[in-house]
Amino acid sequence: MADDKTVIADPGASIFNPPKKSPACFVQYSGTNLGKRYVLDQKEMVVGRSPNVQIVINEQSVSRNHAQCTAVGDSISIADLGSSNGTYVNDEKISTAYSLRDGDIIRLGNIVFKFFAQGNVENVFHDKIYRMATIDGGTQTFNKKYLIEALESEFKFSRTYSRPLSLIYFDLDFFKKVNDTYGHNVGDFILKEAANLVKSIIRKDDIFCRFGGEEFVILLPATDAKTAYELAERIRTTCESHSFETEGHAIKQTISLGVSQLNPSMSSPKDLLEDADKKLYQSKTNGRNQVTI
Repeated sequence: MADDKTVIADPGASIFNPPKKSPACFVQYSGTNLGKRYVLDQKEMVVGRSPNVQIVINEQSVSRNHAQCTAVGDSISIADLGSSNGTYVNDEKISTAYSLRDGDIIRLGNIVFKFFAQGNVENVFHDKIYRMATIDGGTQTFNKKYLIEALESEFKFSRTYSRPLSLIYFDLDFFKKVNDTYGHNVGDFILKEAANLVKSIIRKDDIFCRFGGEEFVILLPATDAKTAYELAERIRTTCESHSFETEGHAIKQTISLGVSQLNPSMSSPKDLLEDADKKLYQSKTNGRNQVTI
């Protein structure tokens, strides 16, 4: 007879047992970034539409400096900063600082958040679910869906505040040959390694996405074409000089890049993306391993 004894599970291996000090956070329940988690890890954090606040919400119903969160010990309070549409907690408009409780629903304009206190296990769930919906598993960069949403949001933001917006579109040169010669395991390694190199160079506010196959896009808020070109050139030279070593192979892999800045003739986010794609094509037709602006 087979042994049918119950196996005792190790609770330490479960996501039901998160770190005791997992930080408090907001999770967005409406709007473009549905499901996004905002960690409340500073003593004072302003939420608003301004690019200079700690938690930026690119939605017209949110004021530039809408509300402020303040941490005192393990407690978090929220106060309205004279916003146009008010700050609501559990459907009650607040006029003074309000001490948040685990599970409170916060509304700023049309944007709804849920507050998760420090150590709440659902905090871990939301982070995992959000990552599954927005992150490319092979490279741990954002996926195409996230890029399209972020591009729409940044396009509106740039138009409203006359803030520059640039984009780098690149792909790996002769990548099909790599897969055909060394196999897909090596190809997957090179994709991931190249993505890691790029992550080590870009800035924290840049949005790095795998657009498909060996194609990648970097969205650069508050960045002009000159700065974007300089960043693209740094990425190109870093990849060119790197040796991709795996399974006994040392492989050289170059990339081709196109750079575009939003200009008045572009009427939609798609126009910016397509212009960068055309510049990438020029880099490829002119010999590859170069940046076209």
